[in-house]
Amino acid sequence: MSGGGYHIRINLRDRHLYLYQGEQLQGSYLVAIGKQKTPSPVGKWKIANKRILSGGTVLGTRWMGLNYDTYGIHGNNNPSAIGKAVSLGCIRMYNHDVEGIFSLVPIGTDVEIIAGTQGSGHPLPPYQPPAQGNPQGKIYVIKKGDTLWEIAKRYGTTVQKIIELNPRINPDLIYPGDVIYLP
Repeated sequence: MSGGGYHIRINLRDRHLYLYQGEQLQGSYLVAIGKQKTPSPVGKWKIANKRILSGGTVLGTRWMGLNYDTYGIHGNNNPSAIGKAVSLGCIRMYNHDVEGIFSLVPIGTDVEIIAGTQGSGHPLPPYQPPAQGNPQGKIYVIKKGDTLWEIAKRYGTTVQKIIELNPRINPDLIYPGDVIYLP
């Protein structure tokens, strides 16, 4: 571990960035992630560069670039995008959240981006579908225009069963790129 004892874990499934100092969780932040056609890069990276920005652009007020291609963790100019799969692969945060993290984590801080579908290791227990509910481990990636009712009808199940298998989803707020379990 590098970066003054801090490290970051981003769980794409639950769209949260977790900031740790050592093994102690320091904060949990809702983020926007890459859309289906331009997903956020799963893997282990480091903060390679940092910049204070003037704001007003899609990058918001802070940029923390990863040592992978042109991806980074940054603020945004559209708070309603947070929690959705809308970016070109970067991790977007509320400006006030990224400003707080920016001042704590130095260049070299470890960043792990995980899909979050198998034993994610984030501070909440990893999601395990009920034993009788998902024996085949089927998953479905939400597409534009999908509703849980349409998905349930297409796969011969009920909305209630999908909600039971996916207790962390808000059935009224599903977005393209969300991953859900199916019975």
